[in-house]
Amino acid sequence: MTNLLQVHDLYKIHAGSGEDQPVLRGVTFDVAEGDFVCIMGPSGSGKTTLLHLLSGLDEPSAGSVILAGKDLAKAKEEERTRQRRDQVGYVFQFFHLMPNLSVMENIGLPLAIAGQNPDRDAARIRELGKKLGIEDRLGAFPHELSGGEMQRASIARALIGGQPLLLCDEPTGNLAQAAGREVMEELQRANREEGRTVVLVTHNPRDAAFAHRVLFLVDGELSGDTLEGDAVSETAVVAALQRLSI
Repeated sequence: MTNLLQVHDLYKIHAGSGEDQPVLRGVTFDVAEGDFVCIMGPSGSGKTTLLHLLSGLDEPSAGSVILAGKDLAKAKEEERTRQRRDQVGYVFQFFHLMPNLSVMENIGLPLAIAGQNPDRDAARIRELGKKLGIEDRLGAFPHELSGGEMQRASIARALIGGQPLLLCDEPTGNLAQAAGREVMEELQRANREEGRTVVLVTHNPRDAAFAHRVLFLVDGELSGDTLEGDAVSETAVVAALQRLSI
């Protein structure tokens, strides 16, 4: 399988308190096209920082992030922005829906940013809304939605542009258990049926069990404990977290 994402010897250092504070140290892993990878770790372990580097939202202090054959670490800001627009759909924990736009307009926002006319893609937006169970909420505004509906709208927005890579930052962190499971099932469907590559960061063992492979980020470094294939289960994830004292 072809690697969509290659991360090699990645470092990120934030200056603080008068001395350099390493957030990520020597992180190396690959993600194949169509894979579903989960990265687990406690709060402050560098998970969100890692996602920002994978998407080109931030620059590494050292190392490389190669996305679809292009090294984001060496790219200029304009090229990173183009790669992010063309290659990455982002699902956030806090939804980040525009409050003054309807659900339909929020979903179509990436098309507008890319210079397309979302009105021409109204049928595609409605079809995606139907798949995600929010077809009857497309005319509503974010404040009129439940948490689960807002997150499904966020997933639809991430999917509408057709980008091959979905980066998901604690997508169920603000949801009740049932709504969280529904969101994970939608990400699984996008992976299985549409071939979207998913990189998920979470501290939730249930969410991690949806992945093909689970990596563990501890104090900015990937541990040697990796679960993959049939070895991935909620029970196995919990056991690994206990071994690592996470």
